[in-house]
Amino acid sequence: MRGLLLVFDLIGTFVFALSGATAGVRRGLDLFGVFVLSFAAGTFGGIARDVLIGAVPPAALTDWRYAAVSLLAGVVTFVWFSGLRRLDRLVLVFDAAGLALFAVSGAQKALSFGLHPVIAALLGMTTGIGGGMARDVLLTEVPIVLRAELYAVAALAGASVVVAGAMLNLPSTLLTIAGALLCFSLRLISIRRGWHLPVANESQHGEKSEKTKQ
Repeated sequence: MRGLLLVFDLIGTFVFALSGATAGVRRGLDLFGVFVLSFAAGTFGGIARDVLIGAVPPAALTDWRYAAVSLLAGVVTFVWFSGLRRLDRLVLVFDAAGLALFAVSGAQKALSFGLHPVIAALLGMTTGIGGGMARDVLLTEVPIVLRAELYAVAALAGASVVVAGAMLNLPSTLLTIAGALLCFSLRLISIRRGWHLPVANESQHGEKSEKTKQ
């Protein structure tokens, strides 16, 4: 299981780094800016998870492979995707893949440290959304988790599959893959169909406040 978690962590780092680098290219950043975004998006979720569970110093800062795959993603994106005009779809796909992989690996690592299942699921969600939040904040955008179709909910669903499987003593490898697929599918379907949590109607609130003043 430890080997599978490392693989998921590195692949998740790579695809999240791709999403960060692609977003940087889309915004016209230079090579250094693309590298900064790829590293931040690829490693922030894992760093937050490791700090919260006490696995310090974080693996992303002590294992050279995390930085290597992040910078590799930056190079690949800068060389191959810089000529494309529309990169929004690629950002969403890479982001969904990173979200899924980090959500399940985060939950599994939290469980391996003996945390309560509910906390493990929440940490899996936190691991999943951390990279995207770092990317969006650096680009001075409202984080996608706060404004988009099902995002944190998808990460929590994938992490919950892992936690439920552990509580039922089901095969951890199978449940980890199933949780990642659920999260990835739920995120992409929500984008395609426009599924999202309820959003406050600003016009209605404005009308109510005007009536109150009157």
